[in-house]
Amino acid sequence: MFPGEKRCSFLKVTNSFQQASAQRTAFVYSQLALHQLYYDPNIENKNLAQKWLMQAQVSPQAWQFCWALLSPDKVPEIQYFGASALHTKISRYWSDIPTDQYESLKSQLFSQIACFSSGSKMVLTRLCVALASLALNTMPEAWPGAVAEMVRVFQEEGGGVDGRARCLALLELLTVLPEEFQTSRLPQYRKGQVRGALGREWGSVCPLLQQLLRRTDSPGAVKARVLRCLSSWVLLDVPLSESEGLVHDCFSALPDPELFDTAVEAIVNAISQPDSQRYVNTLLKLVPQVLALQEQLREAVQNGDMETCHGICRIAVTLGENHSRTLLEQVDHWQSFLALVNMIMFCTGIPGHYPVNETTSSLTLTFWYTLQDEIMSFESDKQAVYLQVYRPVYFQLVDVLLHKAQFPSDQEYASWSSDEKEQFRIYRVDISDTLMYVYEMLGAELLSNLYDKLGRLLTNAEQPTSWQHTEALLYGFQSIAETIDVNYSDVIPGLIGLIPRININNVQLADTVMFTIGALAEWLADHPVMLSSVLPLVLQALGNPDLSVSSVSTLKKICRECKYDLPPYATNIVAVSQVCGHLYTSQCMWLMQALGFLLSALPVEDILRNLHSLITPYIQQLEKLADETPNPSNKLAIIHILGLLSNLFTTLDISKQDDESADSSAPPVKTAPPPPGPNPVVVVLQQVFALIQTVLSKWLNDSQVVEAVCAIFEKSVKTLLHDFAPMVSQLSEMLGQMYGTIPQASALDLTRQMVHIFASETDHFPPIKALFELVTSVTLSIFQQGPRDHPDIVDSFMQLQAQALKRKPDLFLSESLDVKAVFHCGVLSLKFPEAPTVKSTCLFFTELLPHCSDVPPLARVVQEDGKLLVQAVLEGIGGGASRSLMDQFAEVLFCLNKHCFSLLTVWLKEALQPPGFPSSRVTAEQKDNFSQQILRERVNKRRVKDIVKEFTLLCRGLHGTEYAAEY
Repeated sequence: MFPGEKRCSFLKVTNSFQQASAQRTAFVYSQLALHQLYYDPNIENKNLAQKWLMQAQVSPQAWQFCWALLSPDKVPEIQYFGASALHTKISRYWSDIPTDQYESLKSQLFSQIACFSSGSKMVLTRLCVALASLALNTMPEAWPGAVAEMVRVFQEEGGGVDGRARCLALLELLTVLPEEFQTSRLPQYRKGQVRGALGREWGSVCPLLQQLLRRTDSPGAVKARVLRCLSSWVLLDVPLSESEGLVHDCFSALPDPELFDTAVEAIVNAISQPDSQRYVNTLLKLVPQVLALQEQLREAVQNGDMETCHGICRIAVTLGENHSRTLLEQVDHWQSFLALVNMIMFCTGIPGHYPVNETTSSLTLTFWYTLQDEIMSFESDKQAVYLQVYRPVYFQLVDVLLHKAQFPSDQEYASWSSDEKEQFRIYRVDISDTLMYVYEMLGAELLSNLYDKLGRLLTNAEQPTSWQHTEALLYGFQSIAETIDVNYSDVIPGLIGLIPRININNVQLADTVMFTIGALAEWLADHPVMLSSVLPLVLQALGNPDLSVSSVSTLKKICRECKYDLPPYATNIVAVSQVCGHLYTSQCMWLMQALGFLLSALPVEDILRNLHSLITPYIQQLEKLADETPNPSNKLAIIHILGLLSNLFTTLDISKQDDESADSSAPPVKTAPPPPGPNPVVVVLQQVFALIQTVLSKWLNDSQVVEAVCAIFEKSVKTLLHDFAPMVSQLSEMLGQMYGTIPQASALDLTRQMVHIFASETDHFPPIKALFELVTSVTLSIFQQGPRDHPDIVDSFMQLQAQALKRKPDLFLSESLDVKAVFHCGVLSLKFPEAPTVKSTCLFFTELLPHCSDVPPLARVVQEDGKLLVQAVLEGIGGGASRSLMDQFAEVLFCLNKHCFSLLTVWLKEALQPPGFPSSRVTAEQKDNFSQQILRERVNKRRVKDIVKEFTLLCRGLHGTEYAAEY
């Protein structure tokens, strides 16, 4: 309870602001609501109070009661609300204030700020923000010289307020003024005017700040506020030449621990402004000042003062990152810039492990990108000169980065928290990205450099090496090889030869060895003789649970890139894979994808033999599970096994053997072309088809199991394409039974794939036609019962219909298909709140309308009911649908205009006739204008989209607003 406040339930007094019509009542209710907001333990009461207070802030009564809430006898929470209400009224409802009251309001605010200069800091700040908002709304016309007046008013004696408090209040006001400008809702034209006016006021602010910062008797709190104020003003693009003296003063403040953070912020803000690069002389003067901080930086490093290291590094990096090109071009000062670069190098290599012992080095990484970009962007003769100077620097950078990427000792690493380990992992990724980028400058010499270091490390028997050093060098190779084509590097054979010599006695090292091998998978495909050196390491690692991610990932890459060279190893790979019971679900799926790639390159009889060996245990387990009573445990096991089969069939594609070997650059064919006959995947699917039907019969009610079953066939169809033909008939029959019993979206998605591939084939058209008609009939019955509970089915159904129109419009010639009902379902689906469903429905109509000329049933339904479609589209444009969908609605209108022009002319006129449709915010003239614009555009789809977007803004009352512009 607020001190001195009588307890009273706000809820018992009122439930809505509308009841508080009188000024006094609003004042009382505001206090009660604030008490409830801060002290009532009931969250519903708090929410109600907050809602009431938000209404109160914007009400007409706020102009009166907010002053009463600022009374000195009120507690700070109540006073704060009064100040906030003032700011809200001034910033959002400025037009409510009569011009003749500007001066009165200004005087009241000055008076209140003076009163609170020795009071509550949070209330003082809100009052300053309110006065700042008033200044922004009145300058430069109504209040020219606003800042100069603020300075004058607060420098005058009087009011019983001591000078220090008045000074701090003035500095707070001057600080929040630019901040309020940055967040203000001023119209764009006003923003430009006010920015210019503020820029002219810098002449009143700068001398004051300099005077206060340079006076020896200025308290630390005043100097800190001065630095904050400077930070705020330089963000208005104050010319660096005009703030130069203050920036130098900021450097002088850095040795003071109390001022260090605010001085750093001010310097960083000043030199990072885009316009500051114009002031070359000022920038050149700053370089020695930054370099002079090196001693303070070294002391901070020695003392473990991470905050000081961080701040000084920010200054150096900001200067280098924002002004690399400008400083590079000052050839007479190249040595000072090189010294700055070396200072940043020191920050990159700062002692300690990130993020435990230091947090500074990560700040520098972007600088190295920027500097390299600038150097490489010069014309060739200048570039050569800069490279001569900076290539050695970047070689040094590589050494520093690899040192920073090293793991700590095992004991120390074990003591890190999981969050620290994750931050270190991300930091290493950033280092990896930097190394990859640096390769563009250093080229093959970088790989040679890394290889020489690794070679010396692994062949020096006299000097024991830490695994961390070896791991970091390999990590460097991996970083580059993952994204850069290293196929022509002459050091990779040597690296592959060195890998078996590594004493892998640590999980992190083993992981990096695996990922390095994976990064070299493309190179191994071109040099298959080297597979025997590394594949045993990968297969051995598969058995280690700690290496499951890296080993499975690497095996997948090798099987994908080198599959034509793996037949000699296939039996061994399959055998090792079968004993990997420790893998997590996702890793099992990757492993199955790897085996799919591997088997794809084998002769068909070998594929079948290996498939039998590989999946028989899973099939036996599935048979057992199918006999059990359904429960959550065996459900997960069933989904897991079905997922394994899906992932295996996703990559098992023998059809690509001929395609890939036909390429002149590919290695010679190492397997015979597949003989005529069923595809191995089809053979397996036919063998397990009855089992899958048994599983479905028990789990047809479970959408996840149904999805897993459909995924097997969907991925198989996508991979095999026309090779899946032998199964079309039986799968179509099963899908029809599934969907007819319990409709699910996954069955529709699989039907769409079948229609896409087989609907145009004469032999397969009958089963596809029967399936399409059945799922359409079942879905229409869902629409009759009420489709709102099944947005996923409606979405998939519309996609299916669109696909059918695209691939085989003859499907709509069938007398068994109720085309009219499908059309009406589409119209209804346009009104769904789910955006994906509406998008799919719009696609359906854009596929349907072009067929009005060649599919008579479609022509009839459009002619009879097209007006319903137009009305639904207009309803969505008028505000019934999300603005993000307007492009899709525009495409439907464009298609109507292109294929049904004469009908659309009538429909638009009739649909837009009723008052208030599609929105009460648009006039008859605006609707007529929209209609004419649409009808004129039969070629330019982009223009139709623009017309629709403009009209929907009018309908929603958003035309010309900032919100509309930002969307």
